[in-house]
Amino acid sequence: MANGRRKISVIGAGNVGATCAFVLAQMKIADIVLLDIFEGFAKGKALDMSQNATVLNYDGTVTGTADYNDIAGSDVVVVTSGFPRQPGMTREDLIGKNAEIVAQVGTGIKEHAPEAVVIVVTNPLDLMTYHMQQTTGFPPERVLGQAGVLDSARMAHFIALELNCAEEDVSPMVLGGHGDTMVPLPRYTTVGGIPITQLISQERIEAISARTASGGGEIVKLLERGSAFYAPGSAAAVMAESVLNDRRRVLPASCLLTGQYGLEDVYIGVPCVLGANGVEQIFELELTDEELGSLQTSGEFYKKQLADVLGY
Repeated sequence: MANGRRKISVIGAGNVGATCAFVLAQMKIADIVLLDIFEGFAKGKALDMSQNATVLNYDGTVTGTADYNDIAGSDVVVVTSGFPRQPGMTREDLIGKNAEIVAQVGTGIKEHAPEAVVIVVTNPLDLMTYHMQQTTGFPPERVLGQAGVLDSARMAHFIALELNCAEEDVSPMVLGGHGDTMVPLPRYTTVGGIPITQLISQERIEAISARTASGGGEIVKLLERGSAFYAPGSAAAVMAESVLNDRRRVLPASCLLTGQYGLEDVYIGVPCVLGANGVEQIFELELTDEELGSLQTSGEFYKKQLADVLGY
């Protein structure tokens, strides 16, 4: 940028995108561009956030736009564009509609922000992240999906409720696709360093895992119109910050696997190091046969959908 400041662009000014932009503004780490096909929608939300800068003491600019030229020079681009889930819909019901949107957005990013790391939030997450990588042609480490941070946060909340403990002391681990095939890992989930398998009964762990997997659907049903946005938007902001500041945080994200966990050429949630280059490293955990089988089932589910629906 001309002023030497770093830039994060958020594409999609709906609830998730606006929440992400708002959280990023409060982090005081970059100028924010909020892009939406409805220009007034993006400009209105950006102006509202800008007027809030004095109230919450953040600096930098928040700019609303419909012009992809304005994302030029972005270090990170967060993509939230797409149709949200409605009651009775699965994430997979959105494939056709959102694939077209992701293709359009990816083309814009490729042309105007070719050096950016791209974080995809659009559902169905793992499929749309693969679609984005194919559209942009970016190296796979520079295109990743936000899901594991959100799923882990949901699991952490339910564990904290179960144990009546501080949420900050819960360190969850959730792998797999962002949906019903996700794979919570109780053995790798701790509270104050203690595995939850020593603190919670197997029956309750299974109930918590099931509620985590359907956590988004539970919110969709309660809201009746739309889907979750506070936690998804904040989770994407945390990932963007780790990339922008080269924090190298270990976070679960949807990454392209190249043989890890016995899976290839599919995006799925795994623990990784997020730094300036995007996915700096993928960690391959030692899993039981049952855990590995569940993860591979999740991966094969998405590979089939990539072939059957998107033609990959």
